[in-house]
Amino acid sequence: MARFVRGEQSEITDYVNLPEPSARSVGQDGGVTAAGSDSFYSKTPDEAFNCTNLRSELITFDRFSQQGWVYFRRSFYYFSTEQSSWQKGRADCQQREADLVIINSKQEQDFTRQFNKVSWIGLIPKRANGTYWSPGEPNGFGGRDEDCVETRFLDRENSWNDIPCTDQNFWICEKMIEL
Repeated sequence: MARFVRGEQSEITDYVNLPEPSARSVGQDGGVTAAGSDSFYSKTPDEAFNCTNLRSELITFDRFSQQGWVYFRRSFYYFSTEQSSWQKGRADCQQREADLVIINSKQEQDFTRQFNKVSWIGLIPKRANGTYWSPGEPNGFGGRDEDCVETRFLDRENSWNDIPCTDQNFWICEKMIEL
């Protein structure tokens, strides 16, 4: 269990509540394991009481969460609340030390669709071999230069659509951070 303290106290005071010594076991490698726990909580004697990494992870998670970022599968995602061109959306992501999301899995595709916003993503149709194109896309509809990609058809798994980069959309930033 971890407790994060705010206000007048400026540091984390309790990091991990280990069970009483009688409820712990020591393995052949010297690692301490809490009774009834899984290997995630198994630590060597030096690691069992070193909570620097936990403290750092909690502070990072808290800082990004307060700024509106959402954590999913090793990345933080920022969903814009205003609309702009692809270039301005990407510039905003880069200012946040991130970039437009590159969707790498079905889980990430489903995650980004659940926010129900037509949004810029970090693909360029001429270089994209993605698997989530909407039927008939990319197509350069009407002979237009559709050099940027949005998630458009949110009720479908295959929701990518090519569109002119000057159109106005929300955007999704991705920042990969190991927690």
